[in-house]
Amino acid sequence: MPIFTYQVIDKSGALATGQVEAENEQMAAGRLRKMGLMALDLKEVRTSPLKGMFQARRKVKIGELSLFSRQLAAMLDAGIPLTRALFTFSRQADNPTLRITLGDVARNVEGGTGFSAALKDYPAIFSNLYISMVHAGEVGGSMELMLRNLSEQLEHEKNLKDQVRSATFYPLLVISFAVLVLVGMLFFIVPMFMNFLPQGVAVPLPTRIVFGASESVRHWWFLYLLVIAALVAGMRFYIHSPQGGRAWDRVKFRVPAFGTLFHKAVIARFSRTFSTLLSGGIPVLQALEAAGPASGNILVADAVKSAVEKIQEGTSIAVPLEESGMFPPMVIQMVAVGEESGTLSNLLSRVAEFYEAEVTAMTKGRTALIEPIMIIVVGCLIGAMVVSMYLPIFMVVTSAK
Repeated sequence: MPIFTYQVIDKSGALATGQVEAENEQMAAGRLRKMGLMALDLKEVRTSPLKGMFQARRKVKIGELSLFSRQLAAMLDAGIPLTRALFTFSRQADNPTLRITLGDVARNVEGGTGFSAALKDYPAIFSNLYISMVHAGEVGGSMELMLRNLSEQLEHEKNLKDQVRSATFYPLLVISFAVLVLVGMLFFIVPMFMNFLPQGVAVPLPTRIVFGASESVRHWWFLYLLVIAALVAGMRFYIHSPQGGRAWDRVKFRVPAFGTLFHKAVIARFSRTFSTLLSGGIPVLQALEAAGPASGNILVADAVKSAVEKIQEGTSIAVPLEESGMFPPMVIQMVAVGEESGTLSNLLSRVAEFYEAEVTAMTKGRTALIEPIMIIVVGCLIGAMVVSMYLPIFMVVTSAK
């Protein structure tokens, strides 16, 4: 989205400058008027296509949002007005995207817009969960508590994602290394062996396959790159579609050695989010509607959406969740007991803690199990290629005797 620099006269009559993000100049001017500012000059910040190609907009990470929430809660608790605190963070934030966003949010709030309403203009940074919690804090007069709960929620989510990422990082790294080694051998080592062999020597089938692969890669490498790029782009497009996203999430749950890990991480994220929303005073149905998509899995989100429809018809929460087949029996039992005893938020928090501990333990176990397996697989691949290249030499030596 384009960024416009402006020069305005604020409510006190002073001259002020800054930046605002909008789709066009008219919308930028409209946003400034809503803030109660009179624009004197408004210009779009133009960048060259080459610069825009290499300088993509920096994404706001979960850790940065968690730190901002915790610090904002501390400043509000100390009696600092919300607008002043937001302007402070807009000047000191390290992330330029967050810095510009907070500046716009601060000016909107100063112009009379509610904090949660101002955050809705930036859905790529502030999720529905975040906005719902902030709105609950505004209505209930407990903004500091909501922000602290949000900070803790985001920290838990970050730790969970880091653990899952660490479990999958090592296999991907080893596979990438193996592919680079194999491509390097096909480009440089195999041609040396091809020139080394004398004319007329019988070449066995494994060696012919390796020689053919080397010739193909060296002469048609650009076609391989185009095919790989097309496959990656096609997969990304398919995965980001609703049907492809469901299929991909279903595959992740069935991946050997990792499917259970992914499932438990999703359940932990759903339980933590649901618990946080309930503890913040969000109604059950609204909390469920927000916790489903926040789980990070389309299948779970669909199951929760269907459960909400049945709950509105008078069914208890546990029954439709159990019928979906997406939630373990432990979660169903805790939800049922929580409904009956009125302690649903506390029990969901315990469920989240249990599954987060399970994910941590499984991450360590999977990493320890996969390391030797990956080493053996890579060794077998490279060893098979080396043996296939030496086979003609062995045959020549054997026939000479």
